[in-house]
Amino acid sequence: MKNRFTLLILTLSLYSFAQEDLLKELDTIQVPQVVEATFKGLKIVNFESTKLIEKGAFTFSVAHRFGSIKDGFDTFFGLDNAVTRLNFIYGLSDAVDISVSRSSYQKLYDVALKYRLLKQEVNGFPFTVVALNAFTVNSSLKKENLSNLTFSNRLGYTLQLMFSRKVSTNLSYQLMPTVFHDNYVSVDDQSNTQYAIGVGGRYKISKRMSINLDYGYHLNRAKSSPYNNPLGLGLDIETGGHVFQLLFSNAQAMNTNYMLSSASGDWSEGNIYFGFNLIRRF
Repeated sequence: MKNRFTLLILTLSLYSFAQEDLLKELDTIQVPQVVEATFKGLKIVNFESTKLIEKGAFTFSVAHRFGSIKDGFDTFFGLDNAVTRLNFIYGLSDAVDISVSRSSYQKLYDVALKYRLLKQEVNGFPFTVVALNAFTVNSSLKKENLSNLTFSNRLGYTLQLMFSRKVSTNLSYQLMPTVFHDNYVSVDDQSNTQYAIGVGGRYKISKRMSINLDYGYHLNRAKSSPYNNPLGLGLDIETGGHVFQLLFSNAQAMNTNYMLSSASGDWSEGNIYFGFNLIRRF
């Protein structure tokens, strides 16, 4: 009986020591700390940012691009020729957004899925990686102009990867390789499948304001194309429940395909468009 009692005491002691060692080991395991608030707006200027909304959140975005300011008072600096995009975004999870939009530019309809693949970590993985898949319908095309028009001619597709990094409290940047395809293109020698790479950044100038910049370089634009690479400059203003973005751009289109392929303005000639993005969360 005495030997059994001694064995029991020894077993309990060993179990206690093992438990303490396990707890100490758990204390030393560090959960990676992720980097937050790389961008405050869902867009940098023209390009999507890596920001996503929370699971179950509903966000409504209104975007305007007025006509060219070059026309001066004839069009009241472009206000007479505004185009609008309404975008409804829902968070399927903290890492997946789905959106539906309609733009008066080319009467475009968009359905898009935006999802995060990786998050930037403090002393860990250096980037946040987000992907965008979009499906576009151009409802402005008419049979009177295109006798062989079919529904498939109206369709366009986008695949974009976004790599963002928050360098400091004030500075963030983003790289955006993009491939997009339009079944109908207006420039005769333009390939239907097109490639571009975008760069963008944000610099915080106060607690609630930042200066944003983005640029898209089209990699296989047709030589006969009259269009330019899109360049946008904006100001983000946080006002509690929403982010308000004031901007200037040489692209009037607001969806990825047409923004990259059909920027008709030219900064060097003052042919640019004033606009804004208003993002409201409910």
